[in-house]
Amino acid sequence: MTTNQGDDREQGVEFGPLADDLEDEEYPMDLETLLERYGDRELGLGDDTATLRTVLGSQGEVTYESADDVRQSIIGMVSDEAIGRKNYSDRGGSTIAEEGTDESA
Repeated sequence: MTTNQGDDREQGVEFGPLADDLEDEEYPMDLETLLERYGDRELGLGDDTATLRTVLGSQGEVTYESADDVRQSIIGMVSDEAIGRKNYSDRGGSTIAEEGTDESA
């Protein structure tokens, strides 16, 4: 069993225990099988949650080649709820100082 040791959040999506379960699966796997096994699992999307079935259910006929394929598909299908605050970065401003400014003020 693969252990993510708390690193089960990717691009705003909290996978929780599903991340390890996907890693332990055998691939290729079609969407129908994925949803039969894990469709009721919840994904954290910022301040909200959604089931895997809600996120991926509209994709139609898809076959996943790996756990990474599943994760990337989920990330591509989630709404803006997963990114948190829109147009906001917790990284701060530019690191390039403008000429003639005193950044210590």
